[in-house]
Amino acid sequence: MKILIIEDEPALNQSMAAFLAAAGYLCESVFTYKDALEKIDYHSYDCIVLDIMLPGGSGLDLLNYLRQDKKNDGVIIISARGSLEDKIEGLQLGADDYLIKPFHFAELSVRIAAIIRRKSYNGQSIVAAGDIQIDTTSKSVLINRKSIDLTQKEFQLLLFLVVNRNRILSKNSIAQHLWGDQMDFPDNYDFIYSHIKNLRKKILAAGGEDSIKSMYGEGYKMQLP
Repeated sequence: MKILIIEDEPALNQSMAAFLAAAGYLCESVFTYKDALEKIDYHSYDCIVLDIMLPGGSGLDLLNYLRQDKKNDGVIIISARGSLEDKIEGLQLGADDYLIKPFHFAELSVRIAAIIRRKSYNGQSIVAAGDIQIDTTSKSVLINRKSIDLTQKEFQLLLFLVVNRNRILSKNSIAQHLWGDQMDFPDNYDFIYSHIKNLRKKILAAGGEDSIKSMYGEGYKMQLP
């Protein structure tokens, strides 16, 4: 799950990124309005952590731009401005939540998880399809009611495939989802094949169906009812 942190204070930005990365999120950080605008123009995120006061512009203008562009990325505003009017303005522009500085990183993480659960999983923490059951809160997976051990990347890959089941996902979209913009122009996609191969092997070992299909020249598809 990809998080974009838009916060101009380097220490706070880096601390949030480290905490959320430890919680299993893929984090990208920017510090200015211009860099943030470029990110949201070319990429999509499960949740954006958005400060209001930024060098070069307002976070509220970024939020307004995002919603006018019909993008559905989750947004949680973080701000030292805690008046009722500020909160109402942010929420009316389309923010999903508003957190006043200073705050505990654990609370930020819980609120991000709630936004993603509401937007991506219909408010449920359990995502199920076929013989696969994924708990997005505990980050555990059952295949035919048997628990399997996955690496963090394998878990994120499986969740991405299941949420987008019966759709062809290009190798580039998988790379972007799992590794962020550092994978904009990879030399090849052999590393994705390796992760798919390992994930498929673990599913089959647990008695699951071979539902991850390679679509020649296009990518991969999780073929499930």
